[in-house]
Amino acid sequence: MESSDSRKDLPPPPAIIPADVVKTELGPTYEQTKKAATPKRAPMTRRGFGAKGQRIQLLTNHFEVAVPKSNGHFYQYSVALFYEDGRPADGKRIGRKVMDKVQETYDTELEGKQLAYDGERTMFTIGSLPHNKLEFTAVLEDVSLTRGGDNDSSRGNGSPSDSDQKRMKRPYHSKTIKVQISYATKIPVQAIAAVLQGQESEHFQEAVRVLDIILRQNAARQGCLLVRQSFFHNNPRNFIELGGGVMGCRGFHSSFRAAQNGLSLNIDVSTTMIVKPGPVVDFLIMNQNVRDPYHIDWTKAKRTLKNLRIKTNHSNTEYKITGLSEKSCREQIFSLNQRSGRVGDGEVQTIEVTVYDYFVNHRNMQLKYSADFPCINVGKPKRPSYFPLELCNLVSLQRYTKALSNLQRASLVEKSRQKPQERMRSLTDALRSSNYDADPMLRSSGISISPQFTQVEGRVLSAPRLKVGNGEDFFPRNGRWNFNNKCGDMKGMSISNPFEVFEESPQCRREPAPVRVEKMFEVIKSKLPGPPQFLLCILPERKNSEIYGPWKRKNLSELGIVTQCIAPTKVNDQYLTNVLLKINAKLGGMNSLLSTEHAPSIPLVSKRPTLILGMDVSHGSPGHSDVPSIAAVVSSRQWPLISRYRASVRTQSQKVEMIANLFKPVAGTAEDQGIIRESLVDFYSSSGKRKPDQIIIFRTTPSCFSNFTPDFAAILTFPCRGDVTEWQVDGVSESQFSQVLNIELEQIIEACKFLDENWCPKFMVIIAQKNHHTKFFQSGSPDNVPPGTVIDSKVCHPRNNDFYMCAQAGMIGTTRPTHYHVLHDELGFSADDLQELVHSLSYVYQRSTTAVSLVAPVCYAHLAASQMAQFIKFDDLSDTSSSHGEVTIPGAVPVPELPRLHDNVSSSMFFC
Repeated sequence: MESSDSRKDLPPPPAIIPADVVKTELGPTYEQTKKAATPKRAPMTRRGFGAKGQRIQLLTNHFEVAVPKSNGHFYQYSVALFYEDGRPADGKRIGRKVMDKVQETYDTELEGKQLAYDGERTMFTIGSLPHNKLEFTAVLEDVSLTRGGDNDSSRGNGSPSDSDQKRMKRPYHSKTIKVQISYATKIPVQAIAAVLQGQESEHFQEAVRVLDIILRQNAARQGCLLVRQSFFHNNPRNFIELGGGVMGCRGFHSSFRAAQNGLSLNIDVSTTMIVKPGPVVDFLIMNQNVRDPYHIDWTKAKRTLKNLRIKTNHSNTEYKITGLSEKSCREQIFSLNQRSGRVGDGEVQTIEVTVYDYFVNHRNMQLKYSADFPCINVGKPKRPSYFPLELCNLVSLQRYTKALSNLQRASLVEKSRQKPQERMRSLTDALRSSNYDADPMLRSSGISISPQFTQVEGRVLSAPRLKVGNGEDFFPRNGRWNFNNKCGDMKGMSISNPFEVFEESPQCRREPAPVRVEKMFEVIKSKLPGPPQFLLCILPERKNSEIYGPWKRKNLSELGIVTQCIAPTKVNDQYLTNVLLKINAKLGGMNSLLSTEHAPSIPLVSKRPTLILGMDVSHGSPGHSDVPSIAAVVSSRQWPLISRYRASVRTQSQKVEMIANLFKPVAGTAEDQGIIRESLVDFYSSSGKRKPDQIIIFRTTPSCFSNFTPDFAAILTFPCRGDVTEWQVDGVSESQFSQVLNIELEQIIEACKFLDENWCPKFMVIIAQKNHHTKFFQSGSPDNVPPGTVIDSKVCHPRNNDFYMCAQAGMIGTTRPTHYHVLHDELGFSADDLQELVHSLSYVYQRSTTAVSLVAPVCYAHLAASQMAQFIKFDDLSDTSSSHGEVTIPGAVPVPELPRLHDNVSSSMFFC
């Protein structure tokens, strides 16, 4: 062991990134990014607490954490691992084994210090190590070192035989790893206490990150699959069959959070997708939905299997699949080195042998069906190493990162639901099994975790009064109301008989989708005297319609015709009501209004012209990672109403989260082609020639709609085939709040100034976050929390202005609240008035007769992005079976522009 006290020439400390942060590229220009480098605006502090509503006692899945008052520090060290020949020893699995071996072997040299290792290049201790630079040697005797990508076929000459024979002679081959540890920085433990007291602390995130790493290390030592701060045990009781060789795996999320009542540990149920373990051939048959191996598409199989890990029937060693052989097992030849059979003759001969012949005749293994199929390659490009297909088995706990089918998604949602009491039992069991009190790192830091759910007080707001139908007053009950048993006329809709009914000619049904749409419109034009006001389209299939995109594009972009697509499987009054709600909203009608906007009497909003914006960005779902992102902004119109909206939608570079085209001046002209200008001009023209004095912006966070299925119910009477690209909605994470304020808000301000440099509207920015893990439960009741429940104390941020809102009635599973973060407020809202506005905006969603979990504007932004994404056939830009572990670089694919909406529908609620 060597040591040095010098801190000169040390490498910079690795960046510490919170576990729930997804790194993304930004879309704005260099100048805009430069402006954001020195933030001009920061999230505002809380001005007060709400008081309205009936008080209710609740429990939450936050567990109080006791942090000792200490002047100590977490010491951060850089870790580098090398093989004996100097090659870097990368890989989390080998890294953790090495550092555990170092802890075990060199306890004296480490002065008994416990190590918290992130699995890669960073390590922490409580208090400093004896020296600033340390070097150790760790010897591992473990046959599974190849797990995670260290497939060592350098001795194999392209064959499985050499390495196999050596393993038979020495089943536990050892590896020597050199470990270099270098001091990087130190983090004061008191940074946690400072933030909990409402103070600013630049080291708080780093300190909490250390605690999160301790939890990850605890889970890793239990053999869990780690996905950020979620942990999954290899227990078949946690597996959920989804079909297609895919399984859901239930685990739990665990992370530390700063709250008003101190530091807490937030634990929640979490589910990830894994590949079904077992024979590779069985997985491929299920994944491709074929009868037997002879029908497998091996080109697709190669993409699907790449980077997955296997074990073979005759060995306990794990390998990573790198590909498939080009020829079948009976034809794939390699060079086999073997000694001469003559006694005393040490000469090595090289013979050519097929993989099939080697395993059957040299290894005496029986192969039933592998001869006619490709071999599994676990070697390197220039040194392949092959195994017959039937000897290979997929190991457990391997993430499945492709897009789920509609059936798989529906099955996952159905089988993952848990009632509140069931969820509480799962969380209690998870905390008990984690046994954090016995963790040596937590114990040495003096940190302890309470086993009890935290008690909080909530308030249940009264549902807003609505105007429905022909102006009747209506009071929702339990967050719901209905229009059933009333025909369209009774609902305030005037519906004429259809002018004509058209059916697609059977001869057209095998044509490409765009051709089928064009031919259908030729028939429509030949029989109608002019453009129709509305087209109702019926399809026998609800999902995966290849007609949907071309049909919507033809109607909304080229012709300006409002259209509703349906695919009824069961027609009843509720179904017809839902269809009528959509049609009425698309044609300019209103299904319900708030009585306070009809009066008008909404605090602040009704007094001065107010524009409400809902902003979001949709990204391609897993398996479609290189399709363009879709930015959507919906804006209110006809002030003082807050229930009517229109949408502007643009494409932008893949996985870019900040909206790039809010303000887009054309060089050398006085023209702005940005999204916001469209919203401002429409508000002015629809609101009595008045500019908005106030602009309220709602912005979503990542995966806000991860469980929100876009409505692809579609089309005239077209039999259809093919797939529709699916979308999941992302958004900004907590670390990007500053960017929203200093990039996106700045663009909006510039767009206003571009129209009128003397115009200075007031702004409010609110983030709507669904991708969090906080849940609330009624104490002593099996039911979900009542609709309208708001919480703004105890588990909320100690300094920032935030609150949780459960506007919806949780009928199935456990209610997920929306976490609202008020980043900026120049309007001067009180806590009560703002919470009531947010609550009311959950009741103006025109497609539903229930309160929704998010304010309507951001729901509409999601719908608009999802619908217009179908205008372009993005499937051709994406390899839906991309390799596991590979990352598509943002911006690598040219971004096609979306066609603009026709003037006839550009200000309509076409997205409903």
